[in-house]
Amino acid sequence: MPSKVPVMDTDSVRHAYRRWAPVYDYTFGQVAEAGRKHAVEIINKRKGRVLEVGVGTGLSLPCYGAHLTVTGIDLSPEMLDKAREKVTRKKLAYVDGLHEMDASALGFADESFDTVVAMYVLTVVPDPDKVMRELERVCAPGGEVILVNHFSQEEGVRGFIERKMAGFADLLGWHAVFEVDRVLVCDDLRLVDRRALRPFGLFTMLRFVKEPGFGLAPQAAREMIAKGRLPARGRIAEPVRVRIKWSVARGLVHARRLLDSNYWRSLYRRLRANWPISAGPAALDHEGGI
Repeated sequence: MPSKVPVMDTDSVRHAYRRWAPVYDYTFGQVAEAGRKHAVEIINKRKGRVLEVGVGTGLSLPCYGAHLTVTGIDLSPEMLDKAREKVTRKKLAYVDGLHEMDASALGFADESFDTVVAMYVLTVVPDPDKVMRELERVCAPGGEVILVNHFSQEEGVRGFIERKMAGFADLLGWHAVFEVDRVLVCDDLRLVDRRALRPFGLFTMLRFVKEPGFGLAPQAAREMIAKGRLPARGRIAEPVRVRIKWSVARGLVHARRLLDSNYWRSLYRRLRANWPISAGPAALDHEGGI
């Protein structure tokens, strides 16, 4: 059962990052550096227009390839001021613009960008579902949506600490408890890669490809089942991962059977009971005329 997550409003986020802006590069910026560089390395292999949602102080901007056209948005004007200073100081001509903007209401036309990346953003925003649908909307068909984010654990020491920190979301400016299911909400985004990142696997990178209509077939099937037009079983193909799971399970059962001596003794007894040789040579002489 998903954990109850405290709600942060937009003003809380702005206030939190107003406090973080002066020291962000030397605190959380250092912790998140490995994940940020990994994502940008992947993006640099692509072409076209890039939107970085939650660009912050612009730590990632100098790492992009000059063949890209990069646009950044952030909710915090203090963070954006520092990002603009970096662009000017480092003469980053490929940065097309930096805008103060709410990630849940992006001011861009549909399908405007070839790559949309949000690093360390989804645990910050008040409405992750809405933000994910905006990332999907502005991404072009065949384009990629890349997330780098912290996703919480339910068990172990880490899970215990995250639950204890959950009540301080407003103070920290981010949610310590945040399940990965909260970003798997878009019908047209197909998850193609998921990997744990340094340090210690605290952050995860998810890569989605936008494939219009990808989620329509399962959705239509669910609607038909709900209306009684399609049986709940028998006509819908199982997901690939489910088929793989059951294939592996069947393989393990067969392997265990082959290694079980009782199985072979039972098989021998069944064969012997149906084999003519059990009657002895006399039976063969009588029946076969030897």
